[in-house]
Amino acid sequence: MPSVVYSLPSHQTAVVARQRGQLAVIHDAPVAPVDPKMAIVKTAAVAINPADAKMLDYSIAPGAIHGYDFSGTIVALGEHTPAHLAVGDRVAGVVHGMNALQPNVGGFAEYVGAAAEFLFKIPDDMSFEDAATLGTGVGTAGLALFKELNVPGSLELPEQDGKKIKKIKSPPFILICGGSTATGTRAIELAKIAGLRPIATCSPKNFDLARSFGAEQVFDYHDEDCAEQIRSYTSKSLAYVLDCVSLAHTTQLCLAAIGRAGGRYLALEPYRDKLATRKTVKMSWIMMLTIFGRRVALDGVYGRDAQPEDYELGKTLFAQVQKLLDKGMIHTHPIQLMGGGWDSVVKGVDQIRNSEVSGYKLVYSV
Repeated sequence: MPSVVYSLPSHQTAVVARQRGQLAVIHDAPVAPVDPKMAIVKTAAVAINPADAKMLDYSIAPGAIHGYDFSGTIVALGEHTPAHLAVGDRVAGVVHGMNALQPNVGGFAEYVGAAAEFLFKIPDDMSFEDAATLGTGVGTAGLALFKELNVPGSLELPEQDGKKIKKIKSPPFILICGGSTATGTRAIELAKIAGLRPIATCSPKNFDLARSFGAEQVFDYHDEDCAEQIRSYTSKSLAYVLDCVSLAHTTQLCLAAIGRAGGRYLALEPYRDKLATRKTVKMSWIMMLTIFGRRVALDGVYGRDAQPEDYELGKTLFAQVQKLLDKGMIHTHPIQLMGGGWDSVVKGVDQIRNSEVSGYKLVYSV
């Protein structure tokens, strides 16, 4: 039987998809049942992602609760959940919001039904608001680095003090294009911990931000010779690129920066086939939602069959990052704290659709 300590209501306030491009706050949304591998989290804060607007405009699931990133307190646990979690713990995580297959699961709700393997126990010195930025960034950056790009290195910590960590011989460079985005800073930090040499592109105003997460060198993408600067700095050896911006001009910049031997280019959005101009570069793009191990029921190219291997990688990734969090090795992306409750969350999705948010993440205390 599920371990339920707090009395859960049958209905709640939540932000749901109403029609294409439109959200609504309702007060009678069902609370998700406590499945064996699920935790029910009483929400304290939520963060906005570009995907919150993109998927609302592209692949609507009317009536489904929206939202990916959240933090709060566990109020119920299923019987097959990780042993380190308990009712009353402060946690942060990620869910597949506006999911036609699980319409009662979404981050923009009073009570979030989350897969417990994808929750982080928040350190005592970390606020709910800062922690709400973690989930999507960790999932996206981890899947990008350790599956699609298949970089060398690992986030695994030694099992006991004094054990030597095997270091990568001749650590390779990795370029994070869009190093000031929430996924960009997370990818820089994880790549650095794994033993790589992360470099980044962003606007000069965000150079210090990228460096604070571990970027060895930062380049201004506005410079006409940005690609050549990168080729020079890396001695034309760059072989790994994560494009967190994923527009035509950043694809071209990244391909030009990769060294003469070629390598791997990974985007967060579909790229134009006509831009695949280098036969020695393997190009791909990812959907982070595959880490939940379920079919991704989205329209067109965003849809995915269930990928059990991504679920296994995701569980390992979140367990590894939990250990890094516990040791103070994970830092949170800067936030802009917003007020106004759930109605403001709806406005926040519109804001991120209509304007570029750079160097910080919109977070709402709810």
